[in-house]
Amino acid sequence: MQLVRQKEQKARFRSVRMIGAALVVAALGSACAGPGGDGGAAPPKPAAGQQGAQNAAGALDAYVARVRAARAARVAAAKKWGLAQPPLEAPAPPAVKPRITTRKGFETQGEGLPPVFTTVPTKQKVVFLTIDDGAEKDPALLRMMSELKLPYSAFLSDYLVKEDYGYFRTMQKSQPGGVALYNHTLRHRYLPGLDYDDQKREICGMQDVIQKQFGKRPELFRPPYGNYNEDTLRAAKSCGVKAVPLWASEAFPDHMEWREWDRDLHPGDIILTHFRGKEDWKGTMPDMIRRVMKTITAKGYAVARLEDYV
Repeated sequence: MQLVRQKEQKARFRSVRMIGAALVVAALGSACAGPGGDGGAAPPKPAAGQQGAQNAAGALDAYVARVRAARAARVAAAKKWGLAQPPLEAPAPPAVKPRITTRKGFETQGEGLPPVFTTVPTKQKVVFLTIDDGAEKDPALLRMMSELKLPYSAFLSDYLVKEDYGYFRTMQKSQPGGVALYNHTLRHRYLPGLDYDDQKREICGMQDVIQKQFGKRPELFRPPYGNYNEDTLRAAKSCGVKAVPLWASEAFPDHMEWREWDRDLHPGDIILTHFRGKEDWKGTMPDMIRRVMKTITAKGYAVARLEDYV
């Protein structure tokens, strides 16, 4: 029975090969014919299937050209901004966002509160870059991140950003996917030292500011200094906060600081840095980006959009 099947398969293969050969001959004949060929007839139009194949091939060529152009632009931008290597491209985000839970040891006694976490559960080699407060408003940062196509999120405090809401509106629209603006309270106070009502004013007041100034009520909130208690989470939940991302490491222009014992990056890690300039630390915002990207890229990670995962 197996021998019979083998013979049938060989026969079908010979038939397909003969048909293919005939099509090739016909195509060659059509290519040779034309205004100077027999009868001067124009070449026949391709069949529907052939036309579809040509369209698909053209679309593929266009896609490859776009990818090559984007990579060339990223290489050129990396050279312009002094990066040792071009940033790695992030993989496609998951079709379904991972379930976020509170990190062990970061729990409170309350139930049903927004989860507090430092790392997004994923196996992809991606990390997330987040910038806090809003003190330094460096236009070079916006140009650098846009040209490098590096995603990031900003956690804003109103006492600093109200000096120039326009800068952060420009930031918000500076990338095709947008830069998400999140809540870091009105005045950056130590929240566990406040009662529930005062905490709610700090958190929900900033929700109102962001909605009014930037058009969207944020669902992510980061407490100043990473300090919180149960009242913090209850207040945040009351005004629409869904999750509380802290950080696994922090970037400076001249070094990195690590939360974990192994002093390393891990898939899904959230990286914190701040809007700061030479008055506050040894370098500019672009200096800080160069430093953190050197670490991220050398370790084989790409930067992804936090809101694609949370």
